[in-house]
Amino acid sequence: MNSYRRIAHLDMDAFFASVELLHYPGLRGQPVVVGGRNVPTGGSDGFARLRDYRGRGVATTATYEARKLGVHSGIGLMKAAQLAPDAILLPANFAAYREYSRRFKAAVAEIAPLIEDRGIDEIYIDLSQLPQASRPLAETIKAAAHQATGLSCSIGIAPNKLLAKICSDLDKPDGVTLLSIDDLPTRIWPLPVRRINGIGPKTGERLATLGIETIGQLAAQPPDALIAHFGLQTGRWLHRAAHGIDDRPLELASEPKSISRETTFERDLDVRADRAQLSEIFTDLCQRVAADLQRKGYRGRTIGIKLRYADFRTATRDLTMPLAVDDPGRIRKAAGECLKRVALDRRLRLLGVRVGGLEAAGAGESAPVGQQELPLF
Repeated sequence: MNSYRRIAHLDMDAFFASVELLHYPGLRGQPVVVGGRNVPTGGSDGFARLRDYRGRGVATTATYEARKLGVHSGIGLMKAAQLAPDAILLPANFAAYREYSRRFKAAVAEIAPLIEDRGIDEIYIDLSQLPQASRPLAETIKAAAHQATGLSCSIGIAPNKLLAKICSDLDKPDGVTLLSIDDLPTRIWPLPVRRINGIGPKTGERLATLGIETIGQLAAQPPDALIAHFGLQTGRWLHRAAHGIDDRPLELASEPKSISRETTFERDLDVRADRAQLSEIFTDLCQRVAADLQRKGYRGRTIGIKLRYADFRTATRDLTMPLAVDDPGRIRKAAGECLKRVALDRRLRLLGVRVGGLEAAGAGESAPVGQQELPLF
């Protein structure tokens, strides 16, 4: 690992919910959840409550007050209602989120232009060549993002992307965390293994069966033992990640070949019993991919899906369209067609949507906006 590297991970704090609070400042300090379709009509104050929701929708995000009650991104709204029945429920407004995303990234680029765009609410920044000390530089970046949006963010600065991603979450919200490789034993190794980006629920469960629950316990494992349980590639990666080793460069100005979004479920979902929840997640993924396309100025002709079953087998399908698209309705419709060509007879642990065959949004003719939404299965 190159010790001289100085990589920052900037993560906007509860981004979607925070944008909503700009529009509804009276809701600050209250548990607020964003997500779900068909949000019920508001109560006496004009806002719907979680307890009034009926359906199998999922939360897109939640304020920190709602998170303290156990509500988190991806949780079913009916389950969330049991934890926080009085929480306010708002529908997602992706047009607003895209605009605020554009604003904070433009503000950061004025200070530190070497940026890897990781999604609507997070970026990596290469600070290695900038002369300022890390903490003042982080505070300057945070101030610029706040001035441009009115929103707070958290920043982690470390020798690489893997560690920067972990430490940006250590002092949320509105935090700055600096980490060196010498801090691994005290700051990183006591954390649960799931804090490593790339270790999902299933891998976490498999590690737990081996008595490995913290990153430090993972770091103490001989590489051969991890390879024996997880295979050569994953075993080696787990060992390197636990020791904070990550040589990946930032992906800066290269043109993307595709843009995708995927999510690993908290539990394996049954195609029939959890159909409504899967449909909600599927639509949310399509909306997020569309938001990423529009924010980055692309349309795409090839729409694809990715499924990972409970047995870790993976299936992918794609569909090439006559005209490029960037709106969620058309992406949702095409991705639904792809789903008809895969086996849906097993429980699912991951669902993803991808748009490839990219072209600049201003080039050529685009497909008309689609209004029809197909059922998931």
